[in-house]
Amino acid sequence: MYLNDNHKFWHNSQLDVSLLHAFHRDYAYPRHGHDHYVVCLIERGVQSFTHKGTKYVTPPSGLILINPGIVHTGEPATEHGFQMRSIYPTEAHMQTAVHQFTGHHNAIPYFHDVRIDDPVVTRSVWALHEALINGTNPLEIESRFIATLVQLIKRYGEVRSMERPFGQERDAVQRARHYLEENYAQRISLSDLAAQVALSPYHLLRVFHAEVGLPPHTYLQDVRIRRAQRLIELGQTLADVALSVGFSSQSHLTRRFKQIVGLTPGQYASQIQ
Repeated sequence: MYLNDNHKFWHNSQLDVSLLHAFHRDYAYPRHGHDHYVVCLIERGVQSFTHKGTKYVTPPSGLILINPGIVHTGEPATEHGFQMRSIYPTEAHMQTAVHQFTGHHNAIPYFHDVRIDDPVVTRSVWALHEALINGTNPLEIESRFIATLVQLIKRYGEVRSMERPFGQERDAVQRARHYLEENYAQRISLSDLAAQVALSPYHLLRVFHAEVGLPPHTYLQDVRIRRAQRLIELGQTLADVALSVGFSSQSHLTRRFKQIVGLTPGQYASQIQ
């Protein structure tokens, strides 16, 4: 828990998007605007801000959506301060998201509701922010990014176009699964995978999840864990196993392995030996 004002910025080069994690107790943002969107989640405490002459109050789990160019403020609403997570997608990011789920070019969404309370979207924003901070695999980062932007646009972006319906994509999904199974140790992005099967990244994400029951990044993690089990059974060291199957570190392997298998890799190794 932060005791004093604290903030940290990141920039994700894969997506070319910036983000912030901050706690403010004494600091208040003056009137200002941005040339990008602001997607802000209040994690704890209570925040307030003025937007177009109206003052809003944001409780924990509340979301703030600011369009580019709109002047606003931001300040603690109580003496205890507030902690927030912010993501700053550009107009180009939003335009790409609209195109991928509707097929229409040049549409840029406008968020009419500046303050929303939506547990589903809150979870998506939080998970995306965590993935961006932790530098998890590029397939997960891009999948969460495009899915979260589309979710925001569909619910709050005043885009009238309908989402494209499913077609005959079963063969494409099977090719995508095969590609993940053959290249599980590589750094694969959603765009890379989509290019292999000639679908847009978001459409592949939708049809893959509908057909397989998992998004591609979760399926890839499962493939990696199955390969890791085989290498552990062959007696390889856990550090070598982690690198061999595509995890960035042994701790990432351990976390995912326990989620799926119910044991840590070390416990698994001890039992099979």
